[in-house]
Amino acid sequence: MIFNILRKELKSVFASPMGWIVLTIFTFLFGSLYLTGVNNYFEVMSGAVRPAERMGVTQSVGQIVYGWAFLIVLVAVPLLSMRLISEERRSQTLPFLFSAPLSLTEIVLGKFFGLVIFLSILILYIAFMLSTLNIWSDVDFGFIMANSLGLFLLVAGSSAVGLYFSSLTSQPVAAAVMSFVTLIALIFMDRIFVADPSNPLAQFSLMRHFQSFSTGLIDTADIAYFVLFTITFLTLTIRRLDADRLRG
Repeated sequence: MIFNILRKELKSVFASPMGWIVLTIFTFLFGSLYLTGVNNYFEVMSGAVRPAERMGVTQSVGQIVYGWAFLIVLVAVPLLSMRLISEERRSQTLPFLFSAPLSLTEIVLGKFFGLVIFLSILILYIAFMLSTLNIWSDVDFGFIMANSLGLFLLVAGSSAVGLYFSSLTSQPVAAAVMSFVTLIALIFMDRIFVADPSNPLAQFSLMRHFQSFSTGLIDTADIAYFVLFTITFLTLTIRRLDADRLRG
């Protein structure tokens, strides 16, 4: 039954202008960053930088592209997640969804995976684009895989946040604003406490746990953090909907 909700959400997002606008903007943005990275790499390799300071083409180009990937979280997630549940609440179709032969867990997971799968198109696009460097150079596919995994976990966690705020209100715009503000705080929390890096709150920064992936390393501790982070907000969403169903 999760598949039915997932399929419905994917059809909905592909049928809406917002979905195509997000895909168009971000494919253009990351394509431009890719070309900029390649041009910078050739300028560096032409002798402008000492050989000791040079780096491989995958890392050189990949750092530029993946360095801006957090925009998917800050822009695409709030815009696409804001209507997932709030639109159901505003159109008063949520009671019908509750009465369907579906558990709340299936409803939440179906909507969650629908959003994550859609955003994964951008992750695959970035990975494929960087893989084309293999046509004329040796590519570090481990670096691409690590960054893609980290970006996927980052998108999954932020999607869970967006879904939760969408369950709190019947106004999609309000849900988008709350998601945006929360994600900004979670992403840049380590910079907020830069003067005190030992502060426990700094450990909740999403970008801090993404850093290991961005260098090409896969840390199981960071994977565990993102998984627990995602599960936490999905659980909060389920409990919120359960409270709504009990109130009728």
